[in-house]
Amino acid sequence: MKAQGYSIIDGKAIKMYQEAGELTLTRQYDAAIDKYKDAIKREASFLEAYVKLTQLQITKGEFDDAEATALVGKSRLSGKNATQKHRADMGWVLTHVYLKQGRFKEAYNEFLTVDPLFDSSFRKLPNYLEMQEQMFFLAGQLENYSQIEKEILPSPLNEFQLQYFPVLTADGQQILFTKRDGTGNNDKEDIFMAFVSPEGNWSKPQSIAQTINSPYNEGTCTVTADGNILIFTSCDAPDSEGSCDLYIAYKLNGMWQRPKNMGKNVNSRSWDSQPSLSADGRILFFSSNRKGGYGGNDIWYSVMQNDATWSEAKNLGDVVNTPKDEISPFMFFNNEILFFSSNGHPGFGGMDIHLSKVVEGQFTKPENLGLPINDQLDQVALFITAQKDYAYFTELTTSEGANDRSLLYRFKFPSEISLGENLTVTEGGVFNSKTGEPIDATLSLVSLTNDSTLYKFKADGKTGAFTMIYPDKAISGLYVEKKGFIPKIYNVERDKIKNVKDLKVELVPVAPGEEFVFENVFFEFDEYSLKPESISSLKRLVKFLSENPNVNILITGHTDNVGSASYNQNLSLQRAKSVQKYLVGSGFHHGRVLVEGKGDKEPMVPNSNPKNQALNRRITIKVL
Repeated sequence: MKAQGYSIIDGKAIKMYQEAGELTLTRQYDAAIDKYKDAIKREASFLEAYVKLTQLQITKGEFDDAEATALVGKSRLSGKNATQKHRADMGWVLTHVYLKQGRFKEAYNEFLTVDPLFDSSFRKLPNYLEMQEQMFFLAGQLENYSQIEKEILPSPLNEFQLQYFPVLTADGQQILFTKRDGTGNNDKEDIFMAFVSPEGNWSKPQSIAQTINSPYNEGTCTVTADGNILIFTSCDAPDSEGSCDLYIAYKLNGMWQRPKNMGKNVNSRSWDSQPSLSADGRILFFSSNRKGGYGGNDIWYSVMQNDATWSEAKNLGDVVNTPKDEISPFMFFNNEILFFSSNGHPGFGGMDIHLSKVVEGQFTKPENLGLPINDQLDQVALFITAQKDYAYFTELTTSEGANDRSLLYRFKFPSEISLGENLTVTEGGVFNSKTGEPIDATLSLVSLTNDSTLYKFKADGKTGAFTMIYPDKAISGLYVEKKGFIPKIYNVERDKIKNVKDLKVELVPVAPGEEFVFENVFFEFDEYSLKPESISSLKRLVKFLSENPNVNILITGHTDNVGSASYNQNLSLQRAKSVQKYLVGSGFHHGRVLVEGKGDKEPMVPNSNPKNQALNRRITIKVL
């Protein structure tokens, strides 16, 4: 007879097995492993001991040893004492071994073999349901395999013991990362940066700025597309709200200003870290373990308000967040795809990289990036360049007798994973038209169809330089504004400013006699009622008059040469009056907004073709 339901009857072997179980409960794993091995050595058909020994070896991360133990145990299942439960238990631990080794096909096949053997009570347990969900996931993933070749970033990068969480500016010319000299308590974190030289090589990394790095820990940073706003994590600083807080710093005239704690609207008394700014710096995503979430670490977000303050942080919701952990958010440059790391969505084991797309303002069900970007190990973070060519990541290497090293890598991002429409980059400078001096103007890209500001950028006050990055899609207006100057208005498509590298924007100081074309004001053919797409420009004119209360303007309507002179004269006047009516309705006195109609008397260009005629159909604004 078998003793107490065991597969063997040897009392000494069973006693060793029981002693190993007690050692396991007190976490004396090495001693427990020796006891299980002794039990197996005494009785080679001790099936329960093979299962327990395999589980313990998995716990210790000794996966090759665990596989060897499970396979020997499996070979003993042909004995007369082997039951259906023994076969199920052995298949269960072997499935786990294969998963831990990243041998997903073998894990899937092993599970399919043993799944019919599990009894109904086992099938109700959370562990089984979680494994079943993972197997459903693997069934759809095993044939979808992207080839990637990772490459370590060359010297002089990767010359510290630990460097991690790389991010790049939109133009790919600057890399920022967290640097740490070791894993000891006194080894602090700092933010370092390097630049691409004209020859295409990386410069020697250096501290981002003395104003940023301090005696405390600074790391896991994010930067706007133009490189002028930095948000980073600092831990245990005197002015922190919790253990780790988010801080913001602005670059003014080429110099990083002293950072400020982002305050109680963003930070909590808990851990707040791993920030990711949208390309224009208006939305901040980060990870936090504060109260009010769905699991351990959740992704939260905050929005910059019109007065440059940040809204109270909100949880991103249960489509993205789970009862487990979501960390390391990265909002791609088009503001439409959020990448993050999670162990709460179906995956390959540990933390996997997922993406969620923004559709009509809502985040969609996350998608796993698949093999081989994800595997059985932890994939903690991913940064993808605006050009969609490379993904940057960190890999931790450990070896016995040596210190851990964390190194920066990249790989060509698979084209099969859609990153949305191509991105457009417009670069240039904003200057005073009279003096040539640079201006720290605001540049707003607006969807004219619904008057929504898609992106907002700032020109550098020292150089006037700006970098705008935006999706190549909806018809957009570009508004360049600075108080004391006449706004400059572009139609992105018509003025062909996409992918322009040297757009020179000259703002004219407000003064009597100055005149500008009031772009992006639209009328139906042969009509004078304003089309809805005109609202963005009209609102800018309201803002301009509000900021300059002593300014009066003359609104002049112009037409092309189609039709009689008297008809065009009346049409142009009625169109000017439509603009006046909007302004009066916004609270301005008739005396501040005068009108006239010029008809076809003052063409900008000859009315020789339809394109020129379109340019001549316009509204101009003159400062009186």
